[in-house]
Amino acid sequence: MIEFNKQILRLLPYLILVSLIISLGAIFIYTPPMYDGAGTLLNESFNIFFIHLPIALISYFAFMLVFVSSILYLHTFNNKWDKFAASSAEIGAIFAFLVLLTGSIWANDVWGWYWVWEPRLTTSLVLFLVYVGYIMVRQSVDEPEKGARLSAIFGIVGFISVPLSFFSIRLWRSVHPVMFGDTFYGTTGGGIGGIEIIVTLFINLITFFLLFVGLLIFRYDNEKLKSKVYTLKRKLMNN
Repeated sequence: MIEFNKQILRLLPYLILVSLIISLGAIFIYTPPMYDGAGTLLNESFNIFFIHLPIALISYFAFMLVFVSSILYLHTFNNKWDKFAASSAEIGAIFAFLVLLTGSIWANDVWGWYWVWEPRLTTSLVLFLVYVGYIMVRQSVDEPEKGARLSAIFGIVGFISVPLSFFSIRLWRSVHPVMFGDTFYGTTGGGIGGIEIIVTLFINLITFFLLFVGLLIFRYDNEKLKSKVYTLKRKLMNN
């Protein structure tokens, strides 16, 4: 079974708290004033970028765990992988929603509108809806074994939404900035520049990764408890 070191579990909340404090300090103290391409000073709300990008990457990572765990479940039919996939999906859905929320706030500040049907925003919405669909599939089936199989299939098929979202601004023209690499139609990246920005992003990525791990462990433990309760009920009903 998937087990977690008890010492690490005891330290994890403190690591999350310390990293959160460091992240806030990096955002509001360490990073210099930021300017757009025309040399105009960007206001403080642009700092949400340092939150938006890390949680977007975590939302991709969470569904990758769903994808891998679903494959392992269908290969082994070991319930630990089903529980792990379900836990990662529920936490990932929260991160995917926060991506939409922070992205809309950032978009209104930079572009002047909260939402536009452009490739990155649209595919991010699709990813969130896939998360929701996965959770609904699990909740719509009363039989745990059947629900596990159906959600595993859904998790494998739905994973296509992750590369679709990540590569959307490289495949189609988009108003969303390209942070890494170049697009397939010639526009270069370079949205990230300056050591302070890179360091701040890295710190925030670590912070949100630790938060994700903490929530994932908590949710996985709850799934194990639910499984034990269900097994106990079945035994009582059969007696």
